[in-house]
Amino acid sequence: MNMKFRRVGMSLFGVIICAISVGIFKIAALGVDPFQAFMAGLDDMIPISFGTLYVITNAVLLLFALVFDRHYIGIATFINLFLLGYITQFTYEWLQTWIIDPSMGVRILCLVIGVVIICFGSAFYMTADLGVSTYDAVALIIVNTWKKGKFQYVRIITDLACVILGVVLFLLSGGSASQIPTIAGVGTIITAFFMGPLIEFFNVHVARKLLTEKPAE
Repeated sequence: MNMKFRRVGMSLFGVIICAISVGIFKIAALGVDPFQAFMAGLDDMIPISFGTLYVITNAVLLLFALVFDRHYIGIATFINLFLLGYITQFTYEWLQTWIIDPSMGVRILCLVIGVVIICFGSAFYMTADLGVSTYDAVALIIVNTWKKGKFQYVRIITDLACVILGVVLFLLSGGSASQIPTIAGVGTIITAFFMGPLIEFFNVHVARKLLTEKPAE
């Protein structure tokens, strides 16, 4: 298989797996990653389907990246933009027909499964190296193009901004304070601070091996 096609396939697979994981996170209702926390608040505020809202939001961020540094935009960026939201919406709605009023034990299990799956998918998406998501591009542009701060600190700031905005939008749309942990909870903390090692594990043991193996003639 041509290496370029292999990378595209890895990007597509990674995005699909990540999208499925977000749907599982939503079933767990114990918090999602920072950007999805923002999307959750926006979704409660704006009465259109999540998939369409995800495309519109990321199109705005894409415009930002195209204006200031299009270096980070690639085919994987567009795969993420057009597929992730709709696959997440489908996964969540389908799981709702099977997992009705889940117990705390089931929710915790879904959270664990979601974390493992999103790390697995992220490893493929990142290793393929065919562009980053529009949200990832924001921090990279601030650091590498505008020369403002170090990536780890800028990313923490953008993540915190997403969580805060998501919570504010959630409350403004009628959500109660007691429900905040469903979008900004333990799952948010785990994804923000503890995903790195697991992604690296899948990078080393799975994703990178797919690129180092000799393509079939």
